[in-house]
Amino acid sequence: MLESQSASPMPSTPQTVPPTKAPSNGPGALRLITVGVLAFLLATVTGRLDLSNVVSGVRDSIARNPAVQKVTGTAGTSTVTDAATVAAIKDLIQRANDAQAKALAQNDSSLMRDTATDSYYQELVAINRDLASGGVTSIALVKIDWGDITVQNGTANATTFETWRTSYDDGSTDQRTDRNEYTIVQQGGAWRIQSDTQPDTQVINPATPGQTDTTQPGTPASSASRSSNWSGYVANGGSFTAVTATWVVPQVSATSTGADATWVGIGGLNSRDLIQAGTQASVGGGSVTYEAWVEMLPQSSRTVSLSVNPGDSVTTSISQSASGEWTISIKNNTTGRSYSATVQYSSSNSSAEWVQEAPSAGRGLVPLDDFGTLKFSGASAVRDGKSMNLSQLAARAVSMINYQGEVTAQPSQIDSDGASFTVTRTAATSTSGGGTNPFRRRGRP
Repeated sequence: MLESQSASPMPSTPQTVPPTKAPSNGPGALRLITVGVLAFLLATVTGRLDLSNVVSGVRDSIARNPAVQKVTGTAGTSTVTDAATVAAIKDLIQRANDAQAKALAQNDSSLMRDTATDSYYQELVAINRDLASGGVTSIALVKIDWGDITVQNGTANATTFETWRTSYDDGSTDQRTDRNEYTIVQQGGAWRIQSDTQPDTQVINPATPGQTDTTQPGTPASSASRSSNWSGYVANGGSFTAVTATWVVPQVSATSTGADATWVGIGGLNSRDLIQAGTQASVGGGSVTYEAWVEMLPQSSRTVSLSVNPGDSVTTSISQSASGEWTISIKNNTTGRSYSATVQYSSSNSSAEWVQEAPSAGRGLVPLDDFGTLKFSGASAVRDGKSMNLSQLAARAVSMINYQGEVTAQPSQIDSDGASFTVTRTAATSTSGGGTNPFRRRGRP
């Protein structure tokens, strides 16, 4: 499904009692041994053996070709094969994917209604709206590989590996493959998709020691991790209970295309939870729309009632006041107006982020607009009960890159105050993304 690439809680694995004897329908230990032997024989000829790559490749192959597709009995006491149920779930996912592509092509969201729950249907409507506003003209499912399918007590969990091709109005295309985790429920006597997440899009590629792109404007960070849609700084290692920063909403060129989102958040770096808030600019029809928003994954993001305009100074803060209780504040320092809300959210408290992002609509990234240079100031977080700035947190820089490995948004070094840095848009194209990082989607995000 062309679904949000933002993180969301992993569906629980049904607890089942294994059968006394069940033949494996997929690769197992024998395959690993066979490949290892072949790799060793090859190494004796070539003199080269990269064991980690061999094991990684086999592991990936096994993940894409699971040994079991199963249905768990209502009592949860046995596991039986139910080919008809598995076939019905596969058919539902295939029909849902086809419906989404047709709905975007025909501008008819109702085509997606029959395969989704009411709440997920609304998310799909927002996804397609975001795709269209981001310059996407068509989407096509190129290939789908099937992983495990499990059913317990009327709820199914299905894993797929889907390759989608996205076409943009500037004539460019991109293609990417993601693992999808579907949750499917019975509604009105029929299977309906309740949610779809892509858990593998949550890892930031680590920095290469000493790697620097000195051709980019400004003074780039001396070492930066790389992401397809994040640029800024991230920190982890401890329990984070608050994050804040101030920035000036950039003046975006109306002649560019796409969008940008500026935010602070907690969680999401190495976890599937993320509470975040910030501002966004979206270019369309020769004009630019600016807005403030909040988001708590896996829920959709929403625009809040606070006007922001280019040149406005905005301070955004997120803090935990009690276990599971958070206060989100966005203040427009220029107008004096502010937004504040107290929400309930279960967070891993595992990281903090200060990010300039190319929003994602489903599997296609919205092109990063031309925002020029953005400056974060007063960036800090509370870790293990102590307020610390970026330098004290040993925050790491993240550069945004495209599929060609070109930097599209470059963070600077942290300023001498330990709490400020800039992100500069480069001339590199961004219609195709690269790297692997949590994706957020404005609109639903």
